[in-house]
Amino acid sequence: MVDFRPVAYVIGRILIVLAILMLAPAIIDWRAGLDNGYAFLASAALTGVTGTALTLSTGNALGHGLDTRQAYLLTAAIWFLVPFFGALPFWIGAPGLSLQYAYFESVSGITTTGASVISGLADLPRGMNLWRGMLNWLGGLGIAFIAMIFLPLMRVGGMQFFRTEGFDTFGKVLPRATDIAKQLLIVYLTLTVATMAAYAVLGMPSFEAVVHGLTTVSTGGFSTNDDSFSRYGPPIEYAAALFMFLASLPYIRFVQLMNGSMTPLWRDAQVRAYARWLGMAVASVSLWRILTTNIGIETAVRESLFNLTSIMSSTGYGTGSFGGWGGFMLVVAFVIGVIGACSGSSAAGLSVFRVQLALAMLKREVRRIASPSSVDPIRYQGRVVQEDVLNALILFVSSFILIFGLMCVLLSLMGVDSVSALFGVWTTLGNIGYGFGPMLQRTGTFIDFPPGAIAIMTLCMILGRLGLLAILVLVLPGFWRR
Repeated sequence: MVDFRPVAYVIGRILIVLAILMLAPAIIDWRAGLDNGYAFLASAALTGVTGTALTLSTGNALGHGLDTRQAYLLTAAIWFLVPFFGALPFWIGAPGLSLQYAYFESVSGITTTGASVISGLADLPRGMNLWRGMLNWLGGLGIAFIAMIFLPLMRVGGMQFFRTEGFDTFGKVLPRATDIAKQLLIVYLTLTVATMAAYAVLGMPSFEAVVHGLTTVSTGGFSTNDDSFSRYGPPIEYAAALFMFLASLPYIRFVQLMNGSMTPLWRDAQVRAYARWLGMAVASVSLWRILTTNIGIETAVRESLFNLTSIMSSTGYGTGSFGGWGGFMLVVAFVIGVIGACSGSSAAGLSVFRVQLALAMLKREVRRIASPSSVDPIRYQGRVVQEDVLNALILFVSSFILIFGLMCVLLSLMGVDSVSALFGVWTTLGNIGYGFGPMLQRTGTFIDFPPGAIAIMTLCMILGRLGLLAILVLVLPGFWRR
């Protein structure tokens, strides 16, 4: 029998923190003389009361550690339940979404997908745009930090939580999850402040710099404007591309860098492959645009760099003309979006690390055709990769492909056209946020998708954020009989 008290206790504490954070946008709207601040106050009250009730009723769980099943259940509960309370301001206040669409917006924020069902972002109260940015920032790594604060109270180090989050600690560079969380928080805050400062110095209005700083470092992609970064100049686009790239590198490498060791970052095979593949994508699309249009070289390179970095890092920012670049760009964007960025960052997708191993396995099987009896272990950064790791990789990639195809079929059955269905699953399962297709052309958002399709894409976002298996394992009866 699973003891749910430790899980409920941590969820309760997270909800209390979430309620306190809701007061920041409430104050901003009150200072602007807007009644929308009361929507945040009501949401904070509901969230805080629920969190307090959970905490008080499960306080006797203190001192009990989390086993593997509880760790997986906690992870799933965070990503399914916390967005519900994060959705309350969208439902109670502006823009007055239905509860389902509000939940979609909140899930999109907390999973750092960046897909939206809200148009007219510039007309929203400032507090609401700040809340969207805060959801992105919390989902990037913030919720993991909050959980790490409370797990020690139950005398559990928290490494199970990091594993169920799909967080790659690369050989446990730091001995305890709490140590990892503390140093990652410093890195995360430093990158956030640096991004905000860079945007402000380059001419972005201060409030927009704050929100975009939150959504860039989290690779979340929520913007304060319907046209995303189209209104900003080239220097800001270059800065955004740089920080999106940095935010999609393994955060543990920044911790090592902070501790005085630069070598692991430069020698990381995943980082090198990520930079190389992204560079090849930018170069090919830039060259294609230069040869097929009258666009200048600098403009072609800058726009390709910004938009393709946004897609591969699973951020989701865009410029106004990007969707009309044509078929070659769509193919390149689709491929790098599926690959995604580095494991151990807030980005999503298959991850460069998994794709590298999958390609190595493919090469090995081709070599075995010529030499069936040869012993040919797969190595990664000089170390032999164990077969159980490779088996898990095969399971993950196979599950990703099967779920991708199934969700595309389900969206089509909901009345979504084939292009919109394909890229709808692509952008939600990969937590990319940027969409293509006829159903997005009117508003640039997912508001025209039917409720059934919205429900499917909501599930896709959560599955993509947790790496599929952390959710799928919960539906296996054998997992609960252990």
